[in-house]
Amino acid sequence: MAQVITDATGAQAHLGYVAEVEGGAVRVVLDVAPHHTNRNGHLHGGLMAVLLDSAMGYTASLHDDADVLRPTVTVSMTVNYLAPGRGGRVVATAQVTGGGRRLKFVDGVLRDADGVTLATASGVFKMLDGHGPGGDA
Repeated sequence: MAQVITDATGAQAHLGYVAEVEGGAVRVVLDVAPHHTNRNGHLHGGLMAVLLDSAMGYTASLHDDADVLRPTVTVSMTVNYLAPGRGGRVVATAQVTGGGRRLKFVDGVLRDADGVTLATASGVFKMLDGHGPGGDA
């Protein structure tokens, strides 16, 4: 059964997305509401980046031990916007593509409910010491 994380950060609680974690795989899910959109009525690009960053960070965090959310920080991230989000549910997923003990290279994909790819991302995430919030760099 998936662990559902709803309020790990203030941003997550405020924006209303959830992270579903099961066996080291992560899905970051958002049901798009009017306050998530830009002036054209599409999912705001900055929020797309937040969802990708969260999915990629959680994935990096769980890479070495699927049972422990290890604290991470984003070192760099590039987002490619491919299609507008038009509402409904969107899901971000990610996979670690390389790196070592301290740095993880991660790719992410954000899709709508029909499976259309809205954005992709690649990033570098630094693993911090400790477990959970407040780990030392």
